[in-house]
Amino acid sequence: MQCIVNRRAQFSASHRYWLPELSEAENTEKFGACSRFPGHGHNYVLFISLAGELDKYGMVLNLSDVKHVIKHEITSQLDFSYLNDVWADFQETLPTTENIARVIWQRLAPHLPLVRVQLFEHPELWADYIGNGMEAYLNISTHFSAAHRLAHPDLSNEENSQIYGKCARPHGHGHNYHLEVTVKGEIDSRTGMIVDLGALNQAIEDYVIEAFDHTFLNKDIPFFANVVPTAENIALYISNLLRSPVQELGATLYKIKLIESPNNSCEIYCTNSETKNVSTISQEPVLARI
Repeated sequence: MQCIVNRRAQFSASHRYWLPELSEAENTEKFGACSRFPGHGHNYVLFISLAGELDKYGMVLNLSDVKHVIKHEITSQLDFSYLNDVWADFQETLPTTENIARVIWQRLAPHLPLVRVQLFEHPELWADYIGNGMEAYLNISTHFSAAHRLAHPDLSNEENSQIYGKCARPHGHGHNYHLEVTVKGEIDSRTGMIVDLGALNQAIEDYVIEAFDHTFLNKDIPFFANVVPTAENIALYISNLLRSPVQELGATLYKIKLIESPNNSCEIYCTNSETKNVSTISQEPVLARI
């Protein structure tokens, strides 16, 4: 039976975004505070996903052996290091989160049956790499607070209460929404980036956070005057807001994950074949809320 197992590791390291062929002013313009000398550091958290058949001992691999491979090939070399100098790979292509994940894959692939390398630079920024050349995924986590009411405009209060329960109460209720935005793209062979991170953060701020934070969605966001602001519809709307801005930055919007509460979340995959234009969202109520 095929199974995927995951092993966690961590290391602390510093790095600097600096290209010697550029002037100080050009580096500052391109990389901002990340270009400052002598660099800055992170507590990196690494997840290695491995696939294989279960053996007679009920294991895909002996995780003790996996631990030693990761330590020998990765963490013993990177822990308490200056990443720009520790491996030649990072002198050719800067040690961004996405490029570190890619190089870790290259170093572990001869030893382990990898299916994914996931590297957290901090809880709000992480990268995924699955072995496809220079292609990687970059994830940004952010949040906004908003209120909403789940009530279909064509139904009575009684009918809405039957469908949405307490969420249909007339004065609404609120959430601290947790939003994860995943973009996909090619790692630049020199900068190590799939997208300008500052520009991506600004696009999310401008198109989503500024517009949604501290609002009553049904009343303050015109689209939700006629569309029930379920987590699913909110996520789909956000995906349509961000698709073009992300594309203009040279990447592809891959996924929107919206966490409404610790108990409820949804994911929208944003390839053309997997999502609908927001204007085609059905107005029929689709789920009950309890």
